[in-house]
Amino acid sequence: MGLSHEAQSELTRISVKAGQILLQHGAESRLVEQTTQRIGMALGAQSIELSVSSDAIVITSLFDGNCVTTTRRCYDRGINMYMVCEVQRICVMVEKQLLDAKQVKYRLNRLVPFKYNRWLVVLMIGFSCSSFSHFFGGDLPVYITTFFASAAAMILRQELAHRQHNPFVNFALSAFLATSIASIGVLYNFGEKPQIAMAACVLLLVPGFPLINAVSDMLKGHINTGIARWVFATLLTISVSIGIVGSMALTRAAGWII
Repeated sequence: MGLSHEAQSELTRISVKAGQILLQHGAESRLVEQTTQRIGMALGAQSIELSVSSDAIVITSLFDGNCVTTTRRCYDRGINMYMVCEVQRICVMVEKQLLDAKQVKYRLNRLVPFKYNRWLVVLMIGFSCSSFSHFFGGDLPVYITTFFASAAAMILRQELAHRQHNPFVNFALSAFLATSIASIGVLYNFGEKPQIAMAACVLLLVPGFPLINAVSDMLKGHINTGIARWVFATLLTISVSIGIVGSMALTRAAGWII
């Protein structure tokens, strides 16, 4: 069955759209590569060649010696596994011939990131960080201090992200606020080991997902993308450290830390 230039161009645009969504929402490079290739070939291409970087994707579709190439810039949209799973679901449906090119394009364009209620997220972040403080040996006053410090930091983080502030500034200010609130417990000896709250309240800022993706990319051959993600995660960690150190210097609580 032949494939016109228009049809090949359309499947190329659909494939790169799928890859763009995956890369923007935190998928590892190998998954982006495999899913994009599967969708393109299921729509009729003989081969899909692509290059994935930390902020862009370039794709070429081949059919009977004809090549169509396109590129897309991939701006960070935040980690969202709902979007990743939905693209993979569309990919499976295309392979089973349940969707044609027009339907795939329609479904990809309709995808909207699923987000939990912001106050539910704040509540669960507070409980999770305070639970860590309990595991570290903190008592009830330390648990309460950690809860309010981490919840306040999460609220600030959400507000800054909503206003599209630089993520490094976001993490530094959130760490500063959390540590400052926890420092009050240290200064006034709130609990048996109030310094535990200062360690536990900033755990919400650990860039675990970017670090995992960075290692995964490098192990699977995507060295450049892995290094870029590793550097980004490292800079986030440095930003958190700056916020913590700044708060400790301001509150003069550094001497209370063990």
